[in-house]
Amino acid sequence: MARKYDSEETKQKILSSSVRLFIEKGYHETTMTEILHDAGVSGSSFHSIFHTKDGVLAELTEFMFENQFGVAENIIGTGKNPVLLYAVETCIQLTLTEMNEHLRDIYMEAYTQPALMDYIHKHTAKKIAMIFRQYNKDFQESDFYEMEIGTAGCMRAYISKKCDMYFTLEKKLERFLRVTLGAYHVPDDIQRETIAYIGKLKIREITGQVMNKLFMALAMKYDFTFHEANTKKK
Repeated sequence: MARKYDSEETKQKILSSSVRLFIEKGYHETTMTEILHDAGVSGSSFHSIFHTKDGVLAELTEFMFENQFGVAENIIGTGKNPVLLYAVETCIQLTLTEMNEHLRDIYMEAYTQPALMDYIHKHTAKKIAMIFRQYNKDFQESDFYEMEIGTAGCMRAYISKKCDMYFTLEKKLERFLRVTLGAYHVPDDIQRETIAYIGKLKIREITGQVMNKLFMALAMKYDFTFHEANTKKK
């Protein structure tokens, strides 16, 4: 029993240090040496639980993706076309990564690693089926899964491309929605209404609030306090 408790305590220390460092420095800039030093654990203890840094990222990715649609639901309320749920969720994700380079780094890695991509596809495909079945009545579950592979690839591409004076955030969100909503056969009038709805949102302000809540939720779940005031770094 003591060994099991010690293992859980060590795991929590590693998660606490790793997640905080990922948010403060970015995934790729955080080294194993820093994690071990900050957590106060040995390399052998880390490897026996997570094997590599990727193992910690997997836990973080699951937490973030489990909560994303819930945030969107709180924003749009009830009784509206669920397509808005998809639009708000994806546009917040794109805006998050535009407002914070460390989050961009985390999301990019999550959308790159095969095991994490498989999790994202399977998790998101269930939501996609609920939202877009109304326009794809002949689709099977496998069809939505296969479509999610394509639209997730689109999401990764748009996350990777930083906005500039020509490719603004507003244009990025509109282009992404036109591509993905078209892929799910959403009628043109619904596409226009959805894009117009997003355009009227104070997306940066809303995303800033979401980001603060995300950081608070992570700090609470993994029991840490940020050491630096750079979590909103652009």
